[in-house]
Amino acid sequence: MIELKNLSKVYDNRRNRVEAIKDINLTIEDGDIFGIIGLSGAGKSTLIRCINFLEKPTEGKVIFDGVDLGSISKKELLKKRQSMSMIFQNFNLLSQRTALDNICYPMEIAGISKHDARERARELLKIVGLEDKEKSYPVQLSGGQQQRVAIARALATNPTVLLCDEATSALDPNTTASILNLLKEINKNMGVTIIVITHEMKVIEQICNKVAVIDNSMIVEEGPVKEVFTSPKSQIAKQLILPKNQGVPSAEGFRCLRLVFDGTSAFEPIISSLSRECDTNVNILGANTKNIEGVAYGQMLIQLPEDEETSAKIKAFLESKKVKYKEEGLNVE
Repeated sequence: MIELKNLSKVYDNRRNRVEAIKDINLTIEDGDIFGIIGLSGAGKSTLIRCINFLEKPTEGKVIFDGVDLGSISKKELLKKRQSMSMIFQNFNLLSQRTALDNICYPMEIAGISKHDARERARELLKIVGLEDKEKSYPVQLSGGQQQRVAIARALATNPTVLLCDEATSALDPNTTASILNLLKEINKNMGVTIIVITHEMKVIEQICNKVAVIDNSMIVEEGPVKEVFTSPKSQIAKQLILPKNQGVPSAEGFRCLRLVFDGTSAFEPIISSLSRECDTNVNILGANTKNIEGVAYGQMLIQLPEDEETSAKIKAFLESKKVKYKEEGLNVE
């Protein structure tokens, strides 16, 4: 388990003082795939580097498996880091080493024999689906293959935690999906806790069971993914998650309902039934559906008619179908 307590990081020089992260409090349980999402510059990468003490926090504590990383010696910290590996957006493979030798590298540093390291590296290449690429150099591999080698290298020292800093940002959508599926398999089959730093909502949807939203260096919202996605509370979470209102000029100034499907009604013909039961046409302003933990969740923005009686019928119908909704103006954030 990882506990972050009042964690802050300040970069201070004579000209500028920047609070990169401020008063962060999070608990990441063993076995979680925990997502941390925010816009560029929000503090995500600083946070993940403070978790493994690549950056020393200015204030606060990082407690990893009951040990305060700020209170142990440098030698003890280096040993503790072997249980907390990291993968990066740009792979960071050594260009002069083959895939096999890249994976062996951290084991060499840890003092593992060459024979044992190579055996372990071959096992890991098989796990990531690249057993036929052990003699290939990074330049001979695709971006997805390079990231698979990087994942295998990160697993070489049998870590209990894997930190992923924008690990799929440089990959195309299909390759991203395959890498995320691999990470889910590693979490399930090897019991590795995974922390995912990203600015992409689809990454959180596909892989994470919990999420924290970071904005202006602070955590503004956290919880199970399905709860945060279906009922976002913070301004930035709504901006990242909810359907965009822009591009519907004909509806400007009208009242709207935002419908939230909770996994039981997302694929039911709610709108056609609503139109028939309430004897009204339904103007859909925006909609999306998300697959969260294998269950479909969706949000839809519809225009309310000016007629109060019909509007009341629509709300009563939605309540009868147990569809959550919230009334708002089109441009309400």
